[in-house]
Amino acid sequence: MKYLLATKEEMTQYFSPDGKCVAATLLSAGPVTVTALKTKERDGYRAVQLGFGTQLPKRVNKPQLGALKELGVFKYLREYRPKTNEEAAIAEVKVGDKVTVDAFAPGDDIVITGTSKGKGFQGVVKRHGFHGGDRTHGQKHSEREPGSIGATGPQKVLKGTRMAGRMGGDTVTIKGLKVLAVDPTNNLLLVSGAIPGRRGTLIEISAAHA
Repeated sequence: MKYLLATKEEMTQYFSPDGKCVAATLLSAGPVTVTALKTKERDGYRAVQLGFGTQLPKRVNKPQLGALKELGVFKYLREYRPKTNEEAAIAEVKVGDKVTVDAFAPGDDIVITGTSKGKGFQGVVKRHGFHGGDRTHGQKHSEREPGSIGATGPQKVLKGTRMAGRMGGDTVTIKGLKVLAVDPTNNLLLVSGAIPGRRGTLIEISAAHA
């Protein structure tokens, strides 16, 4: 099963064997523990529940503590729904099993999902890339204003109009990334390119499927 939870550490450079310098992101990945198995008969869908990170028991509610029992207290719990071609591999997974960075190898194509940085309430120039108005032709302080937002006919602001508002904090999925290096000793994964979020952001890593 090629699925891991990780936290973003930092960006760095990676020099490939052919001498190219590649922008890369270092992830502290796993190990994750299988905490539950969802079945179609009992739950209506098939999935593997995984726990990652440590947490104080007082910060976890009693039903969750009872469900996890001796498996431990985890900061994050996520579910992974296997693809069709992974059914055989998932059938062998048992509660208590651990998944480490060894599940991936350099060169693997992966998909990354994380939460982008929150930027608060922003105007249209930063949020949507508006150019703003000219400084000349009678304008004085209108360089970053949105301009007209309505129309004479409908006499209302149309739904979906690009305006100022809260920006960032979205779930972002990035495809086309590769594993550059794996460090099983320190549970580190080096991934090509930039990934969403700040340092410490929870990242989901899965294999890219055709």
